[in-house]
Amino acid sequence: MNNYIQKVQHLAVIMDGNGRWATQKGLSRSAGHKKGVDAVANLVDGVLERGIKYLTLFCFSIENWSRPKGEVDDLLDMLNRFLDEEPEKYRSKKINLSFIGQLARLPKNLQQKIKNIEQENIPQSDEKLRVMFALSYSGKSELVDAIKKIVKSGIDADSITEDTVRENLYLPNIPDPDLLIRTSGEQRISNFLLWQLAYSEFVFLPKMWPDFEKKDLEEALDIFNKRQRRFGKV
Repeated sequence: MNNYIQKVQHLAVIMDGNGRWATQKGLSRSAGHKKGVDAVANLVDGVLERGIKYLTLFCFSIENWSRPKGEVDDLLDMLNRFLDEEPEKYRSKKINLSFIGQLARLPKNLQQKIKNIEQENIPQSDEKLRVMFALSYSGKSELVDAIKKIVKSGIDADSITEDTVRENLYLPNIPDPDLLIRTSGEQRISNFLLWQLAYSEFVFLPKMWPDFEKKDLEEALDIFNKRQRRFGKV
């Protein structure tokens, strides 16, 4: 192991392959999404055990709104059940939850539940892990929203810096991901965290997301620990 490699502080995950997993097994795509929820629990436990402080999950993209209505409705129903049943379990483990994306596109009742959950987060000083759910999310839209906020602030164009942009992102105080994991064998970032992933390491796993286990997290972290992160330097 290269001792100079820094520990993963922030892990981002594109949880890909739910629908294909289900199709291969002759099940509905919704069945794949439901099985994928179990894989999230495995990941969160593994992340806690490794002492990773931040976890961002790509759950539902803006592009996903164009999927068949039945599938979208099933996804929103699963989200509704999660918001009702899971937050207290997370808080008991000293895990705080945050939500990023164009949340105003979600049904009003889900927006209110999200607001309530974020208000009930434990103090940051007691937090062991922050899990961020990207919902109705697009990296391009996040940057457009940041630009709009900057323009509305009236700042002089010549005064805009990278810090200015960062301060106007959805979660400006979260460090950039050290590592991105994508399952299903696809090798692209699909409009996810375009600003934040500039110097992240990528690990693409062939396994479909519903089959993801703690050992897959360990494999990805082992790959990361063999990388040399130069950040554009020699």
